[in-house]
Amino acid sequence: MSVDRQPFPPDPSHAPLLRALMALDGSTTRVCEAIAQAPMQVELLLQQQTDGVPPAVREQLGGTRWLHRVTSLHAHGQVLMDNLSYTRLDAVPDWFLAQLHEGKAPIGHLLQRLFVQREPLESTAEIEEALWQHVGHPDPRASRCYRIVTETGPLMYIFESFRKGMVGNT
Repeated sequence: MSVDRQPFPPDPSHAPLLRALMALDGSTTRVCEAIAQAPMQVELLLQQQTDGVPPAVREQLGGTRWLHRVTSLHAHGQVLMDNLSYTRLDAVPDWFLAQLHEGKAPIGHLLQRLFVQREPLESTAEIEEALWQHVGHPDPRASRCYRIVTETGPLMYIFESFRKGMVGNT
């Protein structure tokens, strides 16, 4: 399936939406679904277990093995968001990992079963490039970085970029 992936529009009329998305402290997947008025389709671009991650991931999550994923969420033929995530494998519940390996459900749907807190982080050039190399269209202006922490400790490191699909066909 071919989807349209464009940077988030620089049009000032979209600035309030972008500010809200950047400040969001809840399920971004649910917000995407509300905006699109449709379930999100997950495009799995990369998924691999690794013991080699950028220093920022190792520092923020700890651990020795991670699941590295690059996905896009889209609806109606347009990408709403591109995502890079690292999940600490020794800290993830078995059911969560099984669902991730299937690659069909957005992470936001899986996280709703856990008590989570999102902690904003500064991105690094290495993290950003790890997403851009798979999806192109670098757009740091419409991107954010954070980690997901559960009641037992850090679980995920996420870098996401909001795309034109968030504003529809305008």
